[in-house]
Amino acid sequence: MINVTENAARQALQIMKDNELSSELAGLKIGVKSGGCSGLNYVLDIVEEPADNDRSWQIHGVHVYCDPKSYLYLNGTEIDYESTKLGGGFKFSNPNAKRSCGCGTSFAV
Repeated sequence: MINVTENAARQALQIMKDNELSSELAGLKIGVKSGGCSGLNYVLDIVEEPADNDRSWQIHGVHVYCDPKSYLYLNGTEIDYESTKLGGGFKFSNPNAKRSCGCGTSFAV
């Protein structure tokens, strides 16, 4: 399973509220795509509803969606939200990553 911390779930729900997404199925879509310094980029988006083949679960009050191919690379990952003096962002801790780029937005398996 992909874990979303309470802090990350709270931030995702706030983004949905700010963007006036009121669908009962609105949630956090997590995935990967080819690219980046290390080979695969993390993808994180707020969606109105899942795609037909998405895995779905709910954690800390937020729906989470992931396509089956991405799930193979992300199973066991924890997603957190960190606030810093210069801003903030979602952080992926992926046990499947053999190496990551310096900024943490791409990885290789």
